[in-house]
Amino acid sequence: MSAKRVNVLVYAGGGTTLESVRHATWSLRRLLGPNYAVLTVTGDQILKEPWAASCTLLVMPGGADLGYCRTLNGEGNRRIKKYVQMGGSYLGLCAGGYYGCSRCEFEVGKTGMEVVGDRELGFFPGTCRGLAFPGFVYHSEAGTRAAELKVNAEALATGNDIVPESFRAYYNGGGVFVDAEKLKARGVEVLASYQDELAVESGDAKAAVVFCKVGEGAVILTGPHPEFSGTNLSPNEPSGHHDYPSVVSALVADEKKRVDFMKACLIKLGLEVNQETEPVPSLSRLHLSSSRPSEITELLHSWHEVGVLAKGDDGQEVIKGENDTFIVEQQGRWNMSGVKDPLPTPTSDDMDVKTQTDGQSADSLLDYNLIPKRLVTYEKGTPESKETPYFNHDAFFANLKHYNTKHTVSDHAFGKVILYGEVVTSTNTLLDKNPTWLSHLPTGLTATATTQVAGRGRGTNVWVSPPGSLMFSTVLRHSLSLSTSAPVVFVQYIAALAIVAGIHSYDRGGYARLPVKLKWPNDIYALDPTAAESEKKYVKIGGILVNSSYAGGDYTLVCGVGLNVTNAAPTTSLSLLAKKLGLQPFTLEKLLASILTQFEELYTRFCRTGFDKRFLDSYYASWLHTDQIVTLETEGGARARIQGITGDWGMLVAEELGWEDRATGRKFQLQSDSNSFDFFRGLLKRKM
Repeated sequence: MSAKRVNVLVYAGGGTTLESVRHATWSLRRLLGPNYAVLTVTGDQILKEPWAASCTLLVMPGGADLGYCRTLNGEGNRRIKKYVQMGGSYLGLCAGGYYGCSRCEFEVGKTGMEVVGDRELGFFPGTCRGLAFPGFVYHSEAGTRAAELKVNAEALATGNDIVPESFRAYYNGGGVFVDAEKLKARGVEVLASYQDELAVESGDAKAAVVFCKVGEGAVILTGPHPEFSGTNLSPNEPSGHHDYPSVVSALVADEKKRVDFMKACLIKLGLEVNQETEPVPSLSRLHLSSSRPSEITELLHSWHEVGVLAKGDDGQEVIKGENDTFIVEQQGRWNMSGVKDPLPTPTSDDMDVKTQTDGQSADSLLDYNLIPKRLVTYEKGTPESKETPYFNHDAFFANLKHYNTKHTVSDHAFGKVILYGEVVTSTNTLLDKNPTWLSHLPTGLTATATTQVAGRGRGTNVWVSPPGSLMFSTVLRHSLSLSTSAPVVFVQYIAALAIVAGIHSYDRGGYARLPVKLKWPNDIYALDPTAAESEKKYVKIGGILVNSSYAGGDYTLVCGVGLNVTNAAPTTSLSLLAKKLGLQPFTLEKLLASILTQFEELYTRFCRTGFDKRFLDSYYASWLHTDQIVTLETEGGARARIQGITGDWGMLVAEELGWEDRATGRKFQLQSDSNSFDFFRGLLKRKM
């Protein structure tokens, strides 16, 4: 089995600037989602985690390449070179472009600025020399310009006639790839050239963007920043530049050309791009309702009593959380005033990221934490379809009632209160990052959404969450008194079992035969229905993230789940699996109800019996690792056979193998929160 490469990794470690990382991730998510997961990685993760197997593109953004050298020279660069030579792709932007060359020459002879030296990656077999244009000052816009680029359309031909002949790109400190036109025999192509006179010797082509064929892989390096959108730059921002507003205006005018150029570059690197670039959706209202509406009245009353819900200066009822502000409105009394009024005043450090206001395009960089969330409460019913067209509350509560009749749990608390938003930041963030509010939410409250714009994943994993994904987070209170008999670490395993059981018990007629499995400790995999019958290929369709805090004798848990249900990108979906077996497609409301009732049933039994043999047997029946042979990098590369998990703390048990794979009797126990399991390479690594 081989992993499907769906990750686009943007380096965010030593040497990068926050602004460059934000621009790169923003542009790439718009151009590549939902086919790929665009996420950031640190230097430690490049050095020590098995990222290459699932990575389709590694991006080195702007910053200072000496910082990259300090972090990645040696082992890090060896890993990057091997990844590219074995078929991976690399995109180096400005500083990342310098870094990808055999030699960097920056401000030669200028005291305090000069950076000269060979570079280990050497994808471009020559020198990147800067400054292409004068005026650069670190952490300033003083040297910014809208650099005119002439595009080599022939080298970027896509068959869709989208490649512009020329466009203006953001420039601030980049270089030129010297004599690139003479290196064609070594796999180099000039993709774009500077049009204006340069401040350094460059060769005839004045190469601003180059493509390099490296082994089985591909590399694009840039001097300017084609990933910077003018829509994300404020013409009024203090910049130290005498004519910065005109620079921004020029970039905005050429936005479509910039996007088309970026698409062509990504296609040349072998990626699938969105032909129609969708704008980033605006945050929607949140809707709080219950199968028993009087429970919402009781909940609001309790928030008033403890001061969580109070009137603001303008008379609106407000919940001021540690991370988010919620403006509370009653059903049928929506306040249509501008959402910008309650915003805190951004500090100077916040000014490189926009905040969303009425009438402003959401198609720009936003700090979602600064945007107040409007919370509509329903004390007399549930939201109508016109209010939540992508989630049918009546269907959800009806299915919840239906499934609950099949279970012995008396409380039926899971899913009784639902917090729904069509577009949210992250269901986990809304709950977990506002601990005061969270402490006054009932057990079983579940937050769900149609689209997440800032989803969170475990460790380095970020799950793509477009429409068609089932995304939800459920609140649990787990008593400290259960620490010995039912350790909290097993809740992630209980959630995983509930997902599989919820899928298999969705309905009669064959859903129990769907090939859905678990990867230790908490990922959901499915047999790829598009793979050949002779090739069993499992792909990830979901994951679990459990956040915990402790207060007052209880653990408060937020158990977050993301699951591909009807969207086939970036891997596959449950509905495709169902279709292959001739079954009806899943609906999100019914599946959520099925999983939640299974979750409550299993969790209640777990609190009573612990993770006993019955649970272990169920877990092993669903996981991918029976008798799998792995390499333990944490133990000097020892080979071992997976035997199971411990019944006390849920650690993975592996027995060392010796000559001819005979067991030596030596056993290892590995914790789920400190190890990374690269299932497809059979590799266990220490998590950073």
